[in-house]
Amino acid sequence: MKPLPELTDFLEGLSEPHILFDAQYRILAANAAYRRAFSPERSVIGRTCYEVSHRFQVPCDQAGESCPLAQARASGQRERVLHLHHTPKGEEYVDIELTPLRDASGEQAFFVEKMASLKVAHGRSVVRGLIGRSAVFQHMLALVARVAPSMATVLLLGESGTGKELVAQAVHDASPRAAKPLVVVDCSSLPETLFESELFGHERGAFTGANTSKAGLVEAASGGTLFLDEVGDIPLPMQVKLLRLLESGTYRRVGSTELRHADIRVVSATHRDLERMVAEGRFREDLYHRLSTFPIALPPLRERRDDIALLTQALLARVAPKRALSMAPKALALLAEQPFPGNVRELRNLLERTTLMCDGDRIEAEHVALALNSGRRKPWQAPGATIAAQALGDASQTVATQPLQDPPGGAAASLHELELAALRERVAAHTGNRAELAAALGISERSLYRKLKALK
Repeated sequence: MKPLPELTDFLEGLSEPHILFDAQYRILAANAAYRRAFSPERSVIGRTCYEVSHRFQVPCDQAGESCPLAQARASGQRERVLHLHHTPKGEEYVDIELTPLRDASGEQAFFVEKMASLKVAHGRSVVRGLIGRSAVFQHMLALVARVAPSMATVLLLGESGTGKELVAQAVHDASPRAAKPLVVVDCSSLPETLFESELFGHERGAFTGANTSKAGLVEAASGGTLFLDEVGDIPLPMQVKLLRLLESGTYRRVGSTELRHADIRVVSATHRDLERMVAEGRFREDLYHRLSTFPIALPPLRERRDDIALLTQALLARVAPKRALSMAPKALALLAEQPFPGNVRELRNLLERTTLMCDGDRIEAEHVALALNSGRRKPWQAPGATIAAQALGDASQTVATQPLQDPPGGAAASLHELELAALRERVAAHTGNRAELAAALGISERSLYRKLKALK
């Protein structure tokens, strides 16, 4: 069955990218906006949507992705998903809205997809913005795409270093308020005596030192987004004033009786357990419910290890922009083994230290190991490191990078023999000079010379 010409003409006149396809996934029409954004060099007519978008040979749901067509068949209604699509600029996140069209018999005969590129996140290495491809990252991003166009208050929950301010920026940038300011309020750094004045502003003479009138951060965010970072640190007396702002949309400057209207969208974030704080009486329950209209949990880095390679590439460009650095596979593998309790912030700091340990253009595992050990009272040891590797020097200075084979003599071998076996293996694998080997082992050149002399 061919679609009506009126339908294809209608799609052609739409400013957003649209395609029309049949129940066999074959694209029947694509408007000019779609062609410009996703396939300017080659026609998509007659090709399947999954081949054009993903280079798949089978439908999305058979390749591990969510398929809006399959979901629409099951639900009988419009469906929305977030996908990584191939574009002339590389892979990009695209927010897809699929609408089924029924024929005279009531069957779903055609499907219309509207697509909007989510420019605040990327599935490839970029200098700015959110980066990731893991399933938990995509789930979080899908929630951002859903809530951003609304006015709902958003509560970002996650450990320190997971990028809550970046996600707040993404919510703002994907909203109709993107052209207006995003104003950040660091609630943890504001003392109780200044909180009200900083947030709402004050009039001249309102308190000692108020020599002039001052607009607050709420006023500065007018038309845009107010981001309350670490909202769990707001003192209880100030929580009621914030609640009044959220409930009524109005506020007063300190020292004024004039009621002002706040034209803001509120996004807040915390690493604290607000539900527990509510139960303990340290956070107002009514304020918690006002802030958490749409909560989004940010995954810790240990739950998105598949993203470490992408993040590493992007972070290296940020911490060492003038150097064309690459990572050896073993160095990346070593990074992926780390627990990263400080999450992406800790990864960034570790990479900055690593670049300082590396003089060339390629970061090796020993550079990462040296960065891991810098400043630690108890040195880091590679998982699975044997006593032989630890015997390569003073145990407080050793850097072990890989498990060793059983040395000659078996279990009865002496500690000295184990040390020599470990050193022999490292010397055989090392391609640099003696100073580099000593640095990789975390011992002095003089100590290394004595040990090499023992090897004869």
